[in-house]
Amino acid sequence: MVARSISDRRTIVAKGAGALALALFCVLAIALMQRAGWLDALNVGLMGRAGVARDNGVGQHISLLMRMASVVGDTIGRLVILAITLSILLSTKRRAAALWLALMMAGGTVLNLVLKQIFAAPRPDLLPHLDIVHSYSFPSGHAAGNMMMFGALAMLAARRGGYWAAGGMIALIGISRVWLGVHWPSDVVAGFVEGLGWLVFCRVWLPARRG
Repeated sequence: MVARSISDRRTIVAKGAGALALALFCVLAIALMQRAGWLDALNVGLMGRAGVARDNGVGQHISLLMRMASVVGDTIGRLVILAITLSILLSTKRRAAALWLALMMAGGTVLNLVLKQIFAAPRPDLLPHLDIVHSYSFPSGHAAGNMMMFGALAMLAARRGGYWAAGGMIALIGISRVWLGVHWPSDVVAGFVEGLGWLVFCRVWLPARRG
């Protein structure tokens, strides 16, 4: 039984590592296609439609919503959500879960910063930026960070409704970055893939499974 348990554990760890490796490979593939111009029609087309929608009356109200979503998903917003969640976990004596969440987010943030420096992709200039940005564009830090943050919250809550709510918030924040003109759609997709791969990798050690 012990030998089987160890074998099962190694299989799970291998699957987690494989998920992360596959995600990073997909991010690389998206980056290469983007640089080769294969995604130009998709990127320019979708962002162009966002630009047209921004200019009408309803678009101004949508822009306000997108700004709010982007603020929630920004680094400061994620830190606030993280601090509140860690406080709740620690107050309910879920110390292992709190430690896992903190380490998962810290590691994921470093991973995104490293990838941004490796690809060093400039921000799109098709539309006027409705947000202040200073970092590289690929992969989207908002998309990756919130995939990790809200995905982890859904895992820890372990409720079907939590997964739906997390998915909706992740999608809204990702869309907001294209609407605000600061990310190509492919930047956002790459961020989602990166964040999901890292989350699946860390899922192997999810303390919530041990109560």
